[in-house]
Amino acid sequence: MKHIILTTAALLTCLGLNAQKYKNGVADKTVAVLGGETILISDLESEVQQMRMNGASSDRDIRCELLENMMEAKLFLMQARVDSLTVNTEMVQSNLTQRLDWFRTQLGGDEEVEKYFGKPLYKLRQEWEKVLEEQSLTEQERYEIASKIAEVTPYDVQQYIDSTEPEDLPMVPVKYQLSQICVYPDREAAAMAVKEKLLSLRERIMNGEKFATLARIYSEDPGSARRGGELGMASKSIFWPAFSDAAMALRPGTISQIVETPDGFHIIEVIEKKGDMFNARHILIKPQYTNEDREKAFARLDSLKTRIQDKEMTFELAARFFSEDPATRTNGGQMADPSTGSSYFDIDQLKPADYAAIKDLKVGEISEPVESQDNEGYQQGRSGNLVYKIIRVDKIIPAHTATFENDYTQILEKVQQNKQMEAVNKFLEEKIKSTYIVIDPLFSECEFSREAWNKRK
Repeated sequence: MKHIILTTAALLTCLGLNAQKYKNGVADKTVAVLGGETILISDLESEVQQMRMNGASSDRDIRCELLENMMEAKLFLMQARVDSLTVNTEMVQSNLTQRLDWFRTQLGGDEEVEKYFGKPLYKLRQEWEKVLEEQSLTEQERYEIASKIAEVTPYDVQQYIDSTEPEDLPMVPVKYQLSQICVYPDREAAAMAVKEKLLSLRERIMNGEKFATLARIYSEDPGSARRGGELGMASKSIFWPAFSDAAMALRPGTISQIVETPDGFHIIEVIEKKGDMFNARHILIKPQYTNEDREKAFARLDSLKTRIQDKEMTFELAARFFSEDPATRTNGGQMADPSTGSSYFDIDQLKPADYAAIKDLKVGEISEPVESQDNEGYQQGRSGNLVYKIIRVDKIIPAHTATFENDYTQILEKVQQNKQMEAVNKFLEEKIKSTYIVIDPLFSECEFSREAWNKRK
């Protein structure tokens, strides 16, 4: 199922700290003052827990590193207020809603969220909204500082190359330019077979068999199948809209008609609803394709490959007339990265099946037919639909050290990044020197990465 992955604050833990009582019995404590801004120990501990919840690790003391990051954020925030930057309210509200929905889903509803945090929901909303507003201003100010650098010129690029040791220049990995001809299996027939199976299961449920038992046997969602198809109480926003709409329209205990989502086809039983949250069971079945589908597609692609090699037609013409991929056939089959639009692919940008098919080919050669996936659902992290294809290698650029002549754009971006980082570092160094700063002795042992902080302890 579709999931939303968010960074979130959580309960205060570790080192004997909790939400009510800290070291020496202090209820909460200011651990850093920067001008008119403060950082509380409760803020720091929330960041610690957030970092751990997201599986991040640190080579340095986690609290020292996070405190340094938080102090730098406060300096950007102070400047944002001076510059009269305004909060991106739409983004803040969207992120707030996602954060609340994530916690409500993980914990099982509003009451459980309030119990977990020991605060009413309206209070949590206020606190998180303030944090997100500050993040909005901080990010805008950092962007403002970075964007004020002078325009990078060809002279700057050449100077960077001349002043950098060859081994320190960016390495450009091997790149491929490819074209493809795609054939899809009979998706309508496969979908019809799935629907017939789900209709049969729905009828068995209506006749008295348990939904949970059939879900364990037949559902192709491994996460929920072992729980009898149960998804748990969750916000409707984390599911595909068609799934949420169908579930929210059901009365508890009733069974939906067949629902199609990018994951496949479902039948749904709602167990409980609370506001815009629900707990449901579902049975997911995905369209399956047969060896006959594969053999038929491979035979067709083999025939096209032979005709191209015999010069009966060009690859481009064959793609325009016979390829079933609308995104590439109009370009004579030329492939492009869906996220960047570039016609060049690094190895790690290619689908594994595609790379396996072309890795030993020379420029101009055409692969054997291969079973792969298309780019549908690429932005949502899905692997795509099954597709059969042949691939031609149009161009190979070997791995090499970046040069002015061949990789100007890549080096330009590197020089821009360096200049932006220099501008940000200069701002922070000057701000640390000119701002009233007090860091609690609790952190006197910290070795901050920026020496200016160490001088202010």
